[in-house]
Amino acid sequence: MTADDGVWLYGITTDSIGDAQLAGVSGVAGEPVRAVASAGLVAVVGTVSLSEFGQAPLQHNLEDLDWLATTARAHDAVVAAMLRCGPTVPLRLATVYLDDDRVRLLLDERREEFRATLRRVTGRSEWGVKAYADSKTLAQNAKAESSPTRAGGKGTAYLLRRRAELSAQQDVERRAAGHAEEIHSALLGNAVGGRRRQVTDPVLTGKRAWMIFNGTYLVDSERVDDFAALVAALDDERPGVTLELTGPWPPYSFAGIDE
Repeated sequence: MTADDGVWLYGITTDSIGDAQLAGVSGVAGEPVRAVASAGLVAVVGTVSLSEFGQAPLQHNLEDLDWLATTARAHDAVVAAMLRCGPTVPLRLATVYLDDDRVRLLLDERREEFRATLRRVTGRSEWGVKAYADSKTLAQNAKAESSPTRAGGKGTAYLLRRRAELSAQQDVERRAAGHAEEIHSALLGNAVGGRRRQVTDPVLTGKRAWMIFNGTYLVDSERVDDFAALVAALDDERPGVTLELTGPWPPYSFAGIDE
């Protein structure tokens, strides 16, 4: 390493992985990755140039979507290689240290936290669930349920219809919110943990559909089939709402590591 180099941190795992298991794995700069061990833990790192991956250039590069996508794929590939060897705490993009000694210090100082997180993710994987709604179908359902079966007369029926029309959008949004809450509650009952995230911008998803729910869940490996079946059942029982299951993913959402 030189003064212009830094250390990109990919993830933390147990001492069951070493340089032999990482042979042939390349990082975000095309660099070979290596194991840095301390406190019974291993951090997988790669040497990168601070001219591209230092704090100032990173702030600029992270705004370049093409650069970001390429870097994220390379980062995830290393994390995937780690996961094939054992439980892994994945680090988010752009975790850079000045040298290996500082990485070892990180392992020493946060040993118990990393060990607890490794225990939490062992034998489990992260799954994403998104829900998209068809506003027209939800509006039809709301109208059917709210239509009076015994009108008091033409004037009353007109007023009720006008009121329903004026509040249609609010009704649809309330129904969508209710579906989202029920879906999240049901999924939580079949996962170790879960959390709701902000719905994704259509520009990023490439979908024009109305996303009403975006959740992520940590699921025991032996219960993945049950979890997928539950997602399918929730999809079937809600006309106008379509669920999308993705995964398995590295447990980024449940690593709880911010640096």
